[in-house]
Amino acid sequence: MPELSPRRRLLVLAICCMSLLIVSLDNTVLNVALPSMQDDLDATTSGLQWTIDAYTLVLASLLMLAGSTADRIGRKRVFMAGLIVFTIGSALCSVAPDLDTLVIFRMVQAVGGSMLNPVAMSIITNTFTDPRERARAIGVWGAVVGISMAAGPLVGGLLVESVGWRAIFWINLPVGLAALLLTFRYVPESRAAKARRADPLGQLLVILLFGGLTYAIIEAPAAGLAAVLPFAAVAAAALLGLLVYEPRRTEPLIDLRFFRSAPFSGATVIAIAAFAALGGFLFLSTLYLQNVRGLDALHAGLWMLPMAVPTFLCAPLSGRLVGSRGPRLPLLLAGVAMTASAVLFAAFEAETSNAGLLTGYVLFGVGFGMVNAPITNTAVSGMPRAQAGVAAAVASTSRQLGQTLGVAVVGAVLAAGIGSAGYRDTFVSAAVPGWWILVGCGAAVLVLGLLTTGPWARRTAEHTAARLEAGEVREAVRG
Repeated sequence: MPELSPRRRLLVLAICCMSLLIVSLDNTVLNVALPSMQDDLDATTSGLQWTIDAYTLVLASLLMLAGSTADRIGRKRVFMAGLIVFTIGSALCSVAPDLDTLVIFRMVQAVGGSMLNPVAMSIITNTFTDPRERARAIGVWGAVVGISMAAGPLVGGLLVESVGWRAIFWINLPVGLAALLLTFRYVPESRAAKARRADPLGQLLVILLFGGLTYAIIEAPAAGLAAVLPFAAVAAAALLGLLVYEPRRTEPLIDLRFFRSAPFSGATVIAIAAFAALGGFLFLSTLYLQNVRGLDALHAGLWMLPMAVPTFLCAPLSGRLVGSRGPRLPLLLAGVAMTASAVLFAAFEAETSNAGLLTGYVLFGVGFGMVNAPITNTAVSGMPRAQAGVAAAVASTSRQLGQTLGVAVVGAVLAAGIGSAGYRDTFVSAAVPGWWILVGCGAAVLVLGLLTTGPWARRTAEHTAARLEAGEVREAVRG
């Protein structure tokens, strides 16, 4: 990629952030619309889970393929293709006649979305080559998640109340079209110096792993363990296949050598835990505010502002802290805040009082705002720039997998606790096990943030990067 002027670099960052905005908005807006969709489409709790998880599951399954493909054939080309498919998928979702069709169209959206975030992060990594400047850029990137969390519930609530839930997909159309035109005009093409070959078997194993695991978790409460055990067995076999097959490939879909770096491995697991907490938190909060408290979509969105605003404010602060002091402090702050928030709901039923609900939302917003920048920076900063797309895709995959598992596990626990009873009478007690799961997620962020950011962890990252670069040199000589 050619060296760009500071103004052009900022423009590229803004264009990439537009893609993150529509992908992130899509999830936060949808959460507010869930009760309206449930009434209109006569959906069960598991049906609501699939409207979210069909999207995040396809994203998680295809992100690494999209990242490696972009490194191979051109990041700008793949990014533009993603914008086109995502925008078309959004238009299709807005006219879906029933729940099953909506789930299918959400999967179309996700195919496009899989080409956006990891590719955009790879573009940013190759545009901002100075580590401090890159950390600040990633902080801005993380702030966009805060913007989506702040604007999503309000915009979604307003659209649901004034037009209907179908209108939530319309907002992607003008943003997607504008991002497409700006990308064509201003984003330079770039690709890895050496193209990586496709890995179709590895991709199939990833799909079987994520799909089988998610299906087993979501459908277990209704179908029973015996019915979902075959899907769990498929997921386990796919995981074993990946561990055996991928190290044998010269250019694997998932380069398991990345995980020799303690910071990279830590960032991967932290991303899963943090975004599982986010998925579960939003799912429980939306259903509680609308189905238990009886709020309309707009007022439910207003109640989520105490969570969204701290996320928006803390994300750029976290990026600056990563740039100046490293990832440890933001990760520790994130772990403490997210754990404390979940404990309030799990042990003290914070949702039953306005003060408790407000405190829990603020704490979670602070924690989630702090966690995103160190995850992304750690995932890409220790890797050779030629593999930035793959490394960023692993980080993005971890986020989507975490959100998928958070909604699946917490939703399954909630569905089992409610049973045939109504939401209003049993929700608070039925949600307690789900909140304790989120306590565990926050504690994982805290512990791993402490263990994987010290001197020993940094040495493992340096050794891993040296091995990867040496391997690239050997492959280039052979070629």
